[in-house]
Amino acid sequence: MSLLTVWNETDPATALLQTTNPSEIAAELKTLGVSFDQWPVVDLPRDATQEDVLAAYGAEVDKISTEQGYIKVDVVRLHNSGQADWREIADGARAKFLNEHKHDDDEVRFFVEGAGVFYLHLNGKVYAVLCEAGDLMSVPEGTTHWFDMGTEPSFAAIRFFHDDDGWIGDFTGSDISSKFADFDQLMGIRKSASA
Repeated sequence: MSLLTVWNETDPATALLQTTNPSEIAAELKTLGVSFDQWPVVDLPRDATQEDVLAAYGAEVDKISTEQGYIKVDVVRLHNSGQADWREIADGARAKFLNEHKHDDDEVRFFVEGAGVFYLHLNGKVYAVLCEAGDLMSVPEGTTHWFDMGTEPSFAAIRFFHDDDGWIGDFTGSDISSKFADFDQLMGIRKSASA
């Protein structure tokens, strides 16, 4: 179940809006020029390859790539598979995306499995969108944001790009991401809402 939480950028303690309703989430984000949609989830094995994932969602990937002009599509996956350096990999990946940044390209992700939170910093507010399997999020180029995958990352997502350079972040240097509820806290709220 997806979750949208909105705060004033100066008051991380008081949520102005909190909803798990996908229609409400999409409508609120649309006012910001951000797209939120949901696709049916395909049940794939945990060890599915990038090719398996892209084949399973081939029709959807082809449609959005054609409509939006994306030329590069790949799959990013992060799970604890027991490797010795897992903690170093997880902490490094989380730190890379956790600081506020923007891009010269859209940031488009479809969550195949697991979850992550996009935080959008727009118009004096922070919008946290907890995305789970089946959620498609499209953050327009130039949107100031950050992403949190939690202290125990576990997700796979299809990524779409307009050029071959892939993910390049322009970091703002702000510490705002440290002031708001993180992935683990929002997952706790989401679990309470669905109980």
